[in-house]
Amino acid sequence: MVRKALLKNSQASSTDGMRSMSFQDTPARSIRKACSQKCFRECLTVMRGGRLVADPLRMQAMSNRCSDGEPVDESSVKKMILTFEKRSYKNQELRIKFPDTPGRFMETELDLNDIIQEMHVIATMPDLYHLLVELNAVHSLLGLLSHENTDILSFKDVVDLLQELTDIDTLQESEEGAEVLIDSLLEGQVVALLVQNMERLDEQVKEEADGVYNTLAIIENMAEFRPGLCTEAAQQGLMQWLLKRIKAKIPFDANKLYCSEILAILLQNNDSTRELLGELDGIDVLLQQLSVFKRHNPATAEEQEMMENLFDALCSCLMLAANRDRFLRGEGLQLMNLMLREKKMSRTSALKVLDHGMIGPEGSDDCHKFVDILGLRTIFPLFMKTPKKMRKAGTVDKEHEEHVCSIIASCLRNLKAQQRTRLLSKFTENDCEKVDRLMELHFKYLEAVQLADKRIEGEKHDMVKRGEILDDVMEDEFYLRRLDAGLFVLQLLCYIMVEISNSGISQLQQRVHQILNLRGGSVKVVRHIMREYAENIGDGKSEEFKESEQKRIMDLLENF
Repeated sequence: MVRKALLKNSQASSTDGMRSMSFQDTPARSIRKACSQKCFRECLTVMRGGRLVADPLRMQAMSNRCSDGEPVDESSVKKMILTFEKRSYKNQELRIKFPDTPGRFMETELDLNDIIQEMHVIATMPDLYHLLVELNAVHSLLGLLSHENTDILSFKDVVDLLQELTDIDTLQESEEGAEVLIDSLLEGQVVALLVQNMERLDEQVKEEADGVYNTLAIIENMAEFRPGLCTEAAQQGLMQWLLKRIKAKIPFDANKLYCSEILAILLQNNDSTRELLGELDGIDVLLQQLSVFKRHNPATAEEQEMMENLFDALCSCLMLAANRDRFLRGEGLQLMNLMLREKKMSRTSALKVLDHGMIGPEGSDDCHKFVDILGLRTIFPLFMKTPKKMRKAGTVDKEHEEHVCSIIASCLRNLKAQQRTRLLSKFTENDCEKVDRLMELHFKYLEAVQLADKRIEGEKHDMVKRGEILDDVMEDEFYLRRLDAGLFVLQLLCYIMVEISNSGISQLQQRVHQILNLRGGSVKVVRHIMREYAENIGDGKSEEFKESEQKRIMDLLENF
């Protein structure tokens, strides 16, 4: 991903102001995997200016001789963890005894740092993660996240260690060990502690900014391994912190990009986090951040990725009905409409947001408001022709046409009275040119779907010859392939055809049937497509909604 490339580049150079050599760098990771705990502790840190830092020269020197290191096994890991527990207890004891005399506990501080660095080697053996839990090391590590000395421990050592322990590739090497570790971390409310830790860090200091980045990496690793924890993480203060960080008036950096990505992950397929974001006025935060791109394109590829993440987050939020009202009150429709008119890079994503905001019966208010703000003047030129700039931006015609047709279909479904009349009048303008375009797209996607159906039928025939069974799972997979080939857009186009033919404006129905006859089309084909659409409608909705929507569509077909 672009964000990961940004981190890699910034690690390689100290001039870009984002990242420099740290314990996450590839050389350190390879050394940890190759050497024993003894030589790892010997080389990893050096004191500079009163701060413990990684020493690349000593790392390199150690890598040349670490092949003679002793192998790390279960016994040595147990010994390592017990040493960590003793040093942690000793440090805590002296801190309590001599709170105003750092010199009395500094040696234990450094000893504790040494053993934490040594424990990085455990990240290469996820099958031994259960020892961290059984010997109480996880609890002690979480306790150190609130350590007073952030320079030495909180983010520079414990966060780095947790990041490596939760590395997604490592977790997938031993699912059993990973489950035990993640369970223990969640039981200790790791996300709440990490958020509290980030609140204390000053991102103007480079090392502390790195600490924030690495903390976010821990959360991303755990969320990728166990998506179900997103709800709990959001409720433990993460959502509030992300929104605060995203709207902070500081220059764009890697951390802001990472925050936008984590936010999009939290909101994916999760109504609980969507509701929480709405309650925290997150819709307004997203709209404020995106308004920057109304008249200006992102300056870099990284900033563009952040913009897309924020748009994705907004689309996810609009899947919840309550957030559509917040979007409406926050003048989100006006902002998206302006983005469509300004023709900047944000236009494609603004179209996607409008689609999400207006779809279904929950989008009725947004549809009416869209007509009131003269949105029809914006959407129909995009219906008539796919802008070349969108193609240059990497948007394929199908994606553009799908969103535009979905918006028009939503308006036809939801609009009443005067607003519906204004919409239908658009189809009669200039000798029904928009009906002509509708039919042009219909035959374009009909051909694409027929080609896909032919390929699928060939595959089914081959499967039957081989004696394979076509079960429901396989049929669903074939249906998804047909949708991807253009069936969904074709269904939207047929729905628009049927709606305008039932509008009571004879001119529209006559034009639809005239072009069908001229192009060798068939009313039967349209009816078949719509019946198939009706059969599959309402996924995720109530049975009552599904039945009423199916009846409405079948009633429209009777008069087509």
